[in-house]
Amino acid sequence: MTDRTAAAELRRQIAETRNQLGHTVEELAAKTDLRGRARARAADLRDRAGAMTVQLRSTAAQAGHTVQQKAGRAGHTVQSKAGRAGHTVQDKAGRAGHVAQNKAKEAALTAQDKAAHARHGVQDTTSRASRDLPGTLRTPVRYAQQHPRPVLIAAAASVALLAAGVMGRRRAGRRR
Repeated sequence: MTDRTAAAELRRQIAETRNQLGHTVEELAAKTDLRGRARARAADLRDRAGAMTVQLRSTAAQAGHTVQQKAGRAGHTVQSKAGRAGHTVQDKAGRAGHVAQNKAKEAALTAQDKAAHARHGVQDTTSRASRDLPGTLRTPVRYAQQHPRPVLIAAAASVALLAAGVMGRRRAGRRR
């Protein structure tokens, strides 16, 4: 080999080594950028919490509509029986139906408010958890983030229990 080809080969190897070293330095810099990684993680958590809020609001609205329909049907039944009994009883049943509908609306709004508060709580908790907790305690938080379905099921069950409680109180009030 001539001196020129050997020098050209050495230059090529030096350029390749510099390029590889540059990529290695960039990778190490990205790994040590904790603030950037934390911001990306926080943005991901906010997106997930927003999606969960939309789902919870949808579930709460559906539960509210179901409760309103059932309350409406119960109100009509009570009104027809009250018509047979007389105008006085009919007026009371009508008022009870409207009160039940208003309570159902209030329950739906309360569920939506609780869903919004839960979303903020999840955001705050996950933000704090990713920042403050040691690695072994982050596992349940990650599981809840990766598997939101159990959280949604618990929220739907809470709304259903709330609606059942409102209807139970209404029925107990009518029996007296």
